[in-house]
Amino acid sequence: MRLRRKYAIVLSVVALISMAFTQGTEPTAEEIIKKMEAKLTSPQMTAQMKITTIRPKKTKTMEVKVWQKGTTNSMTLILSPERDKGTVYLKKGSEMWNYLPNINKTVKLPMSILSQGFMGSDISGEEVMNGSALSKDFTHKKLGKDTISGKACYKIESKPKPGSSILWSKVESWVDVKDYLSMKTKIYDEDGKLLSTITSSEVKMLGGKMIPTKITIVPSGKTGYSTIVQYISMDVTTAIRDDFFTVDNMKKVK
Repeated sequence: MRLRRKYAIVLSVVALISMAFTQGTEPTAEEIIKKMEAKLTSPQMTAQMKITTIRPKKTKTMEVKVWQKGTTNSMTLILSPERDKGTVYLKKGSEMWNYLPNINKTVKLPMSILSQGFMGSDISGEEVMNGSALSKDFTHKKLGKDTISGKACYKIESKPKPGSSILWSKVESWVDVKDYLSMKTKIYDEDGKLLSTITSSEVKMLGGKMIPTKITIVPSGKTGYSTIVQYISMDVTTAIRDDFFTVDNMKKVK
């Protein structure tokens, strides 16, 4: 009886030590990026956003509605301003199209256009249409910790995997240690030059997800230039059929 009690005590101590080590284990860079993306993305999503493009002498605002399924299918409809209303972009796998309602014509676009500013803004088509995923297309390295807007953050460096079609040389991400929210991102071009800095704010519940609802993009070296993206609504529960993402459907979405 005394021997069994001894074994029980030893096993309890071993379990406590194991728990202590488990709780103290820091997540890997890959785990941090995957948790961050899980906060931002869903298997399918319908969202409405306001995009404000600020320039030294003018400010332009547009509203868009985006349907996404995974990282390969996306449909984006321009709701305003009036002159662009009804314009649609479709990304399906590795192909992309643009429907122009004024001339009732659909044209195929090169995928390279995703790296350019969306409708004259500082946010790329890649970012609007969720065309790439850090966890899928990049390798990651932890660079330590930093503080952003009063929140302790992991700092992660991500570089494209060899052979990928990514046009960036690297991405630096600051990820909230507690909630795994992306608080800041720096994107570098193929030559290693800083392209833009993205900061997140106004964290709140939207569509059942706690996310930053305001994202500010500031291009490097352009005084007075910035773009603000604000989420108006989000739905991650309504199913989207695969056959929604077709060229024929571009004229029908609303």
